[in-house]
Amino acid sequence: MSKKMGKTAVSPSLSRIHWLLSVQTIVILLGSLNRLGSWTLGYVAANEFLRWVDLHNMLTLPLISVTAFYLLKLEIERGERRSNGRLPVLLNLAFIIGLYLFAASYGSHETTNYLHARFCPAGNTTDLCRIVIFNDDEFSHWLFFAGFVLMNGALMLLQVVFPWREAVGGRDMPALSRADTAVLILNGLFVALGIFANLGFEAIGLDLYVVLGLALLAGWLLWRNGRQPLLVYYAVAYGVGLVLTAVYRLVVSA
Repeated sequence: MSKKMGKTAVSPSLSRIHWLLSVQTIVILLGSLNRLGSWTLGYVAANEFLRWVDLHNMLTLPLISVTAFYLLKLEIERGERRSNGRLPVLLNLAFIIGLYLFAASYGSHETTNYLHARFCPAGNTTDLCRIVIFNDDEFSHWLFFAGFVLMNGALMLLQVVFPWREAVGGRDMPALSRADTAVLILNGLFVALGIFANLGFEAIGLDLYVVLGLALLAGWLLWRNGRQPLLVYYAVAYGVGLVLTAVYRLVVSA
C-alpha cells in the first residue's frame, strides 16, 4: 500500500496572528510619539543630514512594520490552500513589489520632507526647492499609496486563498471565537484611529480613495468568505476609519 508524499497543511496559529497585528499597533503608537515628541528633533550626526525623527520614520519603524507583515504572510500561508493555480504566486509578486515601493516611498519622503521644512519655506520658488517639494508632497506619496495597496490587498487575498480553519467535531470548519474577534477588532481600531488622524485633520487627497478602495475590498471579501481573521481586521480598520472621518468632517467641523 503506497502513500503519496506531499506537504501537509498546518493550521495557522491565531495567537501568532494576534501578536503580529499587535506589532502594527505598537508601530502606530511609536510613530505618533516619534512625530509629536520633541526628544527626537535632535540631529543624528554632526553634519545634520537628518533628525532622529526622520531616521526613525524612514528606517526603524517601517522596518519593524514590514517584517511583521512578512511574518504575517508566512503565517497565513501555513493554512490549507484553496487555489492550485497561479494566483498565490501572483499575490506573492504583488506583495514583493508593494514592499519595494513602500520602502522607496519612505526613503524619498523622509529625506525630502526634512529638506523641505528646513530649507524651503513657503514662497521659495527656486528650482532646487521645487524639486524637493515635489518629491516630498507628490512623488513619495504616489510610491507609498501604490506599495500600501499592493501589500495590504495581497494579504487580504492571500487570506482567502489560505483560509484559517480549525478542526471542530472531526471536520474542518471556520471557528473564529468571540475572544479572537475582539482582539482583531481592538487591533483594527488602532489602525482606524491612525486613518482618522490622517484624513480628519489634514487635507484629503489620494489617500481617501486608497482607504475607500481597501475598505470596499475588505468588506466584499468578508461578505463572501465569512469571518476570516485578516478580513475582520481590515474591515474594521478601514471601515471605522472612514466612518470616524465622515462624522468628524460632516458634523464636528461643519
